[in-house]
Amino acid sequence: MVRPLVPLVLRYYKMFENLTNKLETIFSKLKNAPSLTEEQVDAGLKEIRLALLEADVALSVAKEFIEKIKPKAIGQEIIRSTSPGQMIVKIVFDELVNFLGEKNQELNFNVASPACILLVGLQGSGKTTSAAKLAKLIENKYNKKVLLVSLDVYRPAAQEQLKVLADANEISYLAIIKDQQPLDIAKRALNAATLNGSEVIIFDTAGRTQVDLMMMNEIKQIKEFIKPTETVLVADSLTGQIAANIAKEFDKAVDISSIILTRVDGDGRGGAALSMKHITNKPIKYIGVGEKVDDLEMFYPDRIANRILGMGDIVSLVEKASHGLDEEKLKKAEEQFKKGLFTLNDYLSQLRQMKKMGGMEGVLSLLPGVSKIKEQMKNASVDEKIISTNEAIILSMTKKEREDPKVINGSRKKRIATGAGADVSTINKLLKQFRTMTDMMKKMSKGGKTNQIPSGVIPDEILNKLK
Repeated sequence: MVRPLVPLVLRYYKMFENLTNKLETIFSKLKNAPSLTEEQVDAGLKEIRLALLEADVALSVAKEFIEKIKPKAIGQEIIRSTSPGQMIVKIVFDELVNFLGEKNQELNFNVASPACILLVGLQGSGKTTSAAKLAKLIENKYNKKVLLVSLDVYRPAAQEQLKVLADANEISYLAIIKDQQPLDIAKRALNAATLNGSEVIIFDTAGRTQVDLMMMNEIKQIKEFIKPTETVLVADSLTGQIAANIAKEFDKAVDISSIILTRVDGDGRGGAALSMKHITNKPIKYIGVGEKVDDLEMFYPDRIANRILGMGDIVSLVEKASHGLDEEKLKKAEEQFKKGLFTLNDYLSQLRQMKKMGGMEGVLSLLPGVSKIKEQMKNASVDEKIISTNEAIILSMTKKEREDPKVINGSRKKRIATGAGADVSTINKLLKQFRTMTDMMKKMSKGGKTNQIPSGVIPDEILNKLK
């Protein structure tokens, strides 16, 4: 079956960007050596340790990481190997996965309904937004009815904020009763869930600017009453080692079961992710990668390790490309492609999906060698506005022109250029890209194969600059 070509894209995560760049430089030195001495390996490990510390990984974690890989890295198998650099990369990869948690872990719903999830964390860590994101994810992925409950009676309008998010995303929300205290709200929530058939309750607790006794005592009381299946710490990855220390304090006080890391899309270091799991021995289950309600991703240690080492993350990339696609539209497009048909309306859909999911950096960020590609894009002054420009050009065309671009002559190009705020040469480039993509579609519909990245997915202006 011929599937319509969708751009393989993912919202660009900055997390680990700095660490990835440094490790790629270190490994390139080791890979180029035909063989390695113990002194060379030892020097490389010192550089890795420094790179971890610069990524804001906790000192104790960085130290233990090196101590665990050093005996393997300076073993005789490495020293005598024909590809010692690759073997060291493999050792580092395995240990990264071990430190990050070995495998992703699902939420625990193995209890009688309603399953209670208690979100804890400091003020400003993103608990309220994460509550709505998690509720939407549970409803979509696990097909369970969720009830959102705010226990934050201290921060002004905190309860109203969660209600707005719930209403906007069609999630059930416990009604607000003025001046009711957190424990009483929790009791009312359990009764409401029983009455309305909610299978999961997410409790958004109050945060403080710092960990204090009053805060912890309140959480303990609530936890003892609702007996949550998950006590999830929501932590801001941008705070680095501070987040790891906070995780340790919360775990000690209320025994957290898992972690959600927020704002990883703005974190270029990634030290929090590398430190928190190892310090608390509790899994990171989700990462927040943006402001939208669906910007919550499962945390996969092996995929993260791949990205840290510059190997890309093809699996996540493909999953994201397939997420949210309309099956009816897919089937209709398949029939068109089987007949060798591909219109500018289809091309417009491709561009819009790419734009929605992160643009050029989104396409390229999870491919192997990401840092090198990004550097090339930066040096080539690649303009991400190409996608928006092409979209504007197609929108300036008539229905007939989109369905049959062959009718677009010189006068039509001038009219389209005026409507799109572009020049005729840009329209010519777009039409050339479209013809190339159409030819590829025809080849695919006849069972042909291609190893090239199609112009319709990555515009020629960018591909040519990256060659």
